Amino acid sequence: MKTESKIFLFLIIFFAVVTPSYAYVTWQMGHFEVIGTTVFALTLLFCLMIWGLLVITGRTVGMRPEDRKDGEIVENAGALGFFPPSSIVPFWSALAIMVILLGVVYGWWLSLVGVALGIWGACGWAYEFYTGDYKH
Repeated sequence: MKTESKIFLFLIIFFAVVTPSYAYVTWQMGHFEVIGTTVFALTLLFCLMIWGLLVITGRTVGMRPEDRKDGEIVENAGALGFFPPSSIVPFWSALAIMVILLGVVYGWWLSLVGVALGIWGACGWAYEFYTGDYKH
């Protein structure tokens, strides 16, 4: 996790420099741009959040072969995780996000429909292995 946390630490430093610089330059040009500054600030906060998660996880997991100079590829062999062979739930979740965002454009009632689809998609992901062909 050290390599990943270093990448996000670089991003934090980059956005910590760019955000106030962008705000200052737009203010000097005559109008302060709120949206761009907000996007840079939120990107900084999201990078900070991911960096914190990687640092905490790296401390609890310990050194992985990727983090060591003498790490070998064969040390990381084996199962990487458990993944479903096929699922329609990611499609419904992406559709729910799309409908929620379209609701901002066309009307808030459409966002409510998207939230209902999102709840249905989240339940589908939670109960995916309790129903159907892949039931345990």
